[in-house]
Amino acid sequence: MRLSQYNLRYASNWDEMYVKRVGMAGNGFTMTKARKAKRRSACPLNASVEMLGDRWSLLIVRDMMLRGFQTYKEFMECHEGIATNILADRLRKLVSYGIITTNPDPSDGRKVTYLLTQKGIDLAPVLTEMVLWAAAHEDTGNQPLVRLMRDDKEKFLAGVRQRWAKP
Repeated sequence: MRLSQYNLRYASNWDEMYVKRVGMAGNGFTMTKARKAKRRSACPLNASVEMLGDRWSLLIVRDMMLRGFQTYKEFMECHEGIATNILADRLRKLVSYGIITTNPDPSDGRKVTYLLTQKGIDLAPVLTEMVLWAAAHEDTGNQPLVRLMRDDKEKFLAGVRQRWAKP
């Protein structure tokens, strides 16, 4: 019996996917269908935490929104110093949650660029409020950004949306 005739199971700390055999393609490879694991609860806050509850995912989204990062190399140069295996894992998870997407790099087809989806862009007000909350309660840097957000939040958010709008 070939391996492709077995149901396969893949699990990780963050998500669990079951891969089922649903038929044979003409080329002899098994077609698969994946489904996402159930959440710990139906609470909307729990769903948010399960998708974005680690510091690296939020910092990746931050760098995309505020710094325009789109490549693996740009994320690696971030001053927080993310490890390569963690970065690859978080990018994969953000893609699987539909927060970012990948496109082939126009200058090198072997590489990809990462782009925020509408779901990712919709995080802009959340991240803005988190920045403003931290600036109000902690000694933080980047005060020009904080002032920009505080003085005209709607203009700031419109700029983020415009930057990531599809051409």
